[in-house]
Formats: sequence, C-alpha cells, structure tokens
Amino acid sequence: MPLLVRRNVTAWGPTALTSLALLATSCVGQDDNVSAPKAGSSASATSHGYIEGAQEAAEQQSRLLLNDPATGATRALDLITGKVHEMSPIADASGLTTDGRFGYLHTAGGTRIFDGGAWTVDHGDHVHYYRAAIRDVGRVPGDAGARVRGDAAVTAVTGEDNRAAIYHRAELEKGEVGNPRALPGTYAGAVMPYAEHLLALTDEDGSTKVVVHDREGKRLASPDAECEAPRGDAVTRRGVVFGCADGALLISEDDGGFAAEKIPYGAEVPAEERASHFRHRAGSDTLTALAADRAVWVLDVLERTWTRVKTGPVVAVNTAGEGSPLLVLQDDGALHGYDITTGKEVSETKRLLTDVPEARTDGAAGPAIEVDRSRAYLNDPAGSRVYEIDYNDNLRVARTFDLDMKPALMVETGR
Repeated sequence: MPLLVRRNVTAWGPTALTSLALLATSCVGQDDNVSAPKAGSSASATSHGYIEGAQEAAEQQSRLLLNDPATGATRALDLITGKVHEMSPIADASGLTTDGRFGYLHTAGGTRIFDGGAWTVDHGDHVHYYRAAIRDVGRVPGDAGARVRGDAAVTAVTGEDNRAAIYHRAELEKGEVGNPRALPGTYAGAVMPYAEHLLALTDEDGSTKVVVHDREGKRLASPDAECEAPRGDAVTRRGVVFGCADGALLISEDDGGFAAEKIPYGAEVPAEERASHFRHRAGSDTLTALAADRAVWVLDVLERTWTRVKTGPVVAVNTAGEGSPLLVLQDDGALHGYDITTGKEVSETKRLLTDVPEARTDGAAGPAIEVDRSRAYLNDPAGSRVYEIDYNDNLRVARTFDLDMKPALMVETGR
C-alpha cells in the first residue's frame, strides 16, 4: 500500500559520521533504489499517491545538485545513500536554482535542466515522498539571466528581455523539454506559478503593478497593488512575496481570488541595504536576505514583520524558521547561529571554509546554505567538500562529504 506520512513524522536523521569519503559514482539516469509496483498489482495498491516510475519512501529523499563552472563538473549527491551521481558536464554556468525537484543551470546558451529525481507531494493532512532516476532533461533556450520558477503543473522561464515562456511540468517529468507557450507582455521580475495561476509584476502607466494570468496565459482580475523597484521573490504557505523598495508585497489566494498586502520595512532603507534575494526553507514562512554586507533581514510573513539582525561581515544566510536559529556564514569562515528574536549570537562552529569569497547573489557561484527540516548544508568550493550541519544541536557538523570536484554551485532537491 502507498505510504501516508503524517506531518508529525520528523525528517530523516542521519547518523553522526564525522567524515564520509564519497568514492562511489553511478551513471546518469540510474538509481538502484527505484522501483514501481509490479504488473498485475491491484488497483488499491496504485490508486492513491502512485506515480509511475517512482518509488514512494517514508522520509524526505534529499539530494544536492552541485556544479563547478570552471571545469563543468556536475554531480548529484544522494543524502540518503551517500552515493555521488556523475552528470553531464556543464561549464561556464552563471547560476544554479531549483524548484524543489529540478535543478536549472543558467548559461549564456540557455538553461540546462536536471531532474534531481526526488520530490515531495503535499496533500494538506499528509505528504508523500518520492525518489526516481536522476537524469539530464535537456536545455531550454534563453540567456544566463533567465529566472525559472515552477510548481506542480508548469515551469515559467523569464528571460533578460522580460518575456516569459511556460513549459508543461508533465513533459519535464518524462525527461522531455516539450514545446513552450509564450506568455504575452513583459514582466519586471520572475513570473511566479502559484495556486493554479501565474503571478507577475508589469510596468503600466508609470508604475509596477501586480498581474494575474491563468495557466493558459489569459489575464484575469488582479489586486490593485504596486511594487516600486522590485527585487527578489519567494513562495510561502501564506502566498507569494515580492521584494519592493519600501518592503515586501504579499499576494495571497482565497477561493480563486487574489489579495495584496504590503509589509513595510517601517523606516526608510537605503537601496544598497534592501533585501534583494530571499533564502528560506521550503514550506517556511520565515524569509532571510542580506542587508548590505554587515547585517541580515528576517521577514516573518505570518506576523508581517521585518527584523534586522546585526551580524558583521556576512557571506550567506538562511534559516529553517519556526524557532530555529538564523544561520549566517561570516567572513571568518565559520557558521554562526543567531536568535532571531533577540539578535544575539547563540552558537558558532570552528572555521569551516579556508577561502571565503564575497557574498553570493541570486543563484551565483560561491558558498550557500541550504536548509531542510532537520539539517543544513554548506558548500566549501575551495575545499571540494560539503558540510552537513545539525542546526538543532549547537551547529554540530554531522557529516562531511568529500568530493572529486569544487562545488561552487549548490541547491537541494527533494522538497
């Protein structure tokens, strides 16, 4: 019978290995742990939650997609089995982003799509976890600055020319790019699939306004809301967040209708200190962003509040939210934990990175902090390794993954 995993089941808890040398590699498109129900299985065994070609699991199937733009080396690190999957080399990538399942490597010649082969389906009162083959899906045309956002049905690719193309998710899941559908108009930022619609910002009558389309591209009634100088976006359980000059704009959905609400900073913020790229745990309503280079913004979407935490020189930031520490990689090469409410530092690791670059921008190469329900992951490009951090245990280094490449780009899939 398919597994129904209740929300009070905690995510997988890895053993406290201090170092794990990853020597095993496997071919692209292969996964020894993937199986589907045998032919002749009863309808009741495949009626709810079954996805052809995938194996259902009792825990989140986390994987890291990694790339070295200098050499093109691309890997998928399975955090359950510890195996490293060698993938098609992609050199000169300017960024790597994800929608939770697929990884998107951005290059001047277009966006290369990799299926991480792990994802989560949320049914509200329970969730399903799946794993399938890791594979190279193909390339979509475009430019290095393409912004890719997706949900369970469609993937929207917005180019540097501010025009958007919509791809069917079902085609990507089959390992095919398919034929896109052009969305009419131009957009000031990424087109966001959300609640069976497409949300975006567009310049009209001298201001930047919210527009809502259905998935076929038809423009629908939109909330009367503006967002000056938009930068950054995120999808939360409360709605879509757009970063604006005066704070954030939250677009929420209720029974097919959309409403807009401003979450102001509360004071004038210089342009260089504004939040411009949000980082958060998938499913969390707590967003983080750099506030210039010596502080961090925390946006609590549930409470509709901004908090500025002074940290000193910061390279990367993230948090699991919901009472978890604010995780900050600082210029000393150590990971620091801060209490979001008080702003006080509560934990610190030893120096983990020997070579600490400047703070990375949206999807760009460099150290990043990926966070799931129980662990955080920090890539060390110069050291050719990834650290697994137990953020609920005083930032304990739970595992160290040694690699045969420099993981300058990293995202986590399986969410």
